[in-house]
Amino acid sequence: MTNSPHQTRADLLVLHTLRCIGFAALERIAEATGLAESEVESELIDLAVDGLVTRVPGEFGGWNVTDAGRAADTERVAAELDASGARVEVTKAFEDFMVLNPELLDLCTAWQMRSVDGVMTTNDHTDSAYDAKVLGLFAEFHQRADAVLVVLASAITRFQRHRDRLAHALSSARGGQLDYLTDRMDAYHTVWSHLHEDLLTTLARTDTINIQMMTPS
Repeated sequence: MTNSPHQTRADLLVLHTLRCIGFAALERIAEATGLAESEVESELIDLAVDGLVTRVPGEFGGWNVTDAGRAADTERVAAELDASGARVEVTKAFEDFMVLNPELLDLCTAWQMRSVDGVMTTNDHTDSAYDAKVLGLFAEFHQRADAVLVVLASAITRFQRHRDRLAHALSSARGGQLDYLTDRMDAYHTVWSHLHEDLLTTLARTDTINIQMMTPS
């Protein structure tokens, strides 16, 4: 592994991010990449010319990766991983991620549901003591998760964005914006799922596990 992380090119960052998050509007892609909307739009237009992404117009439109784009992304992230010289480190980080993943799911369930008089019910967040307890568990979990992200970001720069987004989501939730844990497009759980997809694609792993959870009503 080199002493400095491999720098991800903007075109690959945009293509790969869109693959990981799925169909998305420009604003969401920009947020996920950390790039300016103008730069993201320019990259998307170039990718569309090459047939790697496509745009659906309209109020609820957005961008999506084509089959050719998925194939190109698979090839390019594999080449990037080889260029980084960090396959061993990224593979070990993925294994550590998979150990943490079930715990994250349990925490998200605990955030969405709680026991009232012995009956599981939707957490309406009126019990501040309960929420504070779960938030504390999230914070402890994040310390261990961040250690994995440090390794990944030290290998390839694009992983730093996952690290920043997870930290922002947790900080926002602890600051009173409770929907930042499970109920937003940029919530902690959502970013975690993007990281999972990123790791699977980077390592060309076909094994997946269910990281879905119930959607609050």
